[in-house]
Amino acid sequence: MRMRGLLERALVAVLLLLALLAVPARGQQKKKGPANKPAPDLADVKYGPYERNVLDFYKAESEKPTPLIIYIHGGGFVGGDKSSINVPMLKAGLASGISFAAIHYRFVDGEKTIFPAPQMDSVRALQFLRSKAKAWNIDPTRVACYGGSAGAGISMYIGFHDDLAKPDSPDPIERISTRISAIGTMGGQGTYDPIEIKKLIGGKAWQHPSLLKVYGLKSLDEALDPPPQIKKLYDECSAINHLTKDDPPLYMVYNEPDVPPSPNAKPGDNIHHPNFGKQLKARMDALGIENVFVNGNGKPFKEDQGLAMLAFFKRHFGTAD
Repeated sequence: MRMRGLLERALVAVLLLLALLAVPARGQQKKKGPANKPAPDLADVKYGPYERNVLDFYKAESEKPTPLIIYIHGGGFVGGDKSSINVPMLKAGLASGISFAAIHYRFVDGEKTIFPAPQMDSVRALQFLRSKAKAWNIDPTRVACYGGSAGAGISMYIGFHDDLAKPDSPDPIERISTRISAIGTMGGQGTYDPIEIKKLIGGKAWQHPSLLKVYGLKSLDEALDPPPQIKKLYDECSAINHLTKDDPPLYMVYNEPDVPPSPNAKPGDNIHHPNFGKQLKARMDALGIENVFVNGNGKPFKEDQGLAMLAFFKRHFGTAD
C-alpha cells in the first residue's frame, strides 16, 4: 500500500510538471496569425545557401501561368518575418489568379554581414522564383515586388537597378533577369545615405541604429564622414540613385505624420517620413515614370490601401477587372 501511495504521488507530480511545461512563460505566448490566413502551398523553400534564404509560395489556381507578387518584409534589416504578408491583399490576389511569394533574407550584424547582403539575397529569391516558372505555373514576365520599410527599400533597389543578371555565370539561376513589372512600398526610403537623410528629413532620422549597422560603422561621426568604400556603398544601396526612365512604376504609401521632426525626436524617429516619397515622386515625375504617392499623414495603413496597391499591380499585369 505504501508503494502504491508513492507511485500515485509521483504520477501526480509528473502530470503537474507536464502541465506547467505546456504553458508558455509570461511574455512568451505564441502570437496567433491573422484569422483565415491562407497557408502557403510550399513553405520554407531554400533558394540560396544561407540559413535565412527561404521563402513561402502561395499558388493561385489557374490553367494559365499566373502573375507573381513577391513580399519582402521590413524590420530595419535586423528583424521581421515573411509571415507579416498583407492578408487581405494575399487573399484577393489569389482569388483573382495571382500567385504570391514571401521571402526571408539575411539580417545585417554590423560586421560580417552588411549591405548589400539583404538586397542580394532578395535578388537571388526573385531569380529562383523565375527559375520555377514552369513547375509552379508562374509567368516570369509579370512579377511585382512590394514591402514596408526595409522591404520597401529592397523592392525599389530591385526595381530601379539595372538588370543584375550575370549572363556568364556558371549558376543558371544567376543568369536570370531581375527586371520586374511594378513596385509597391509602405514607408519606403529611397536613400540609405545618412548624409542625404539628414538633409531630406532633418531631426534625428539619420541616426537610426540600423544605418550604422548596415554599413558596419562604429559612430555617428563616421556616418557623416565615411571612408570612400563606405560612401560607395551609400550610393550603390540607395535605390533612388539607380532611377532611369525605363524603370517600372511605383505605388508608395506613407502613413507617418507629414510634419517637421520634433525637437525632442529620438534617434531614428521619422525614418518613414513622407519626404522620402516626395523626393521619389519628384524624381520619377521628371523621368516620366508612372507613380502613385499616397500620403496617409499619420493615419494607420488600412486594408483598402493594400487592395489599391493590388489593383495597381493588376493593371500593370494586364489583369485589371
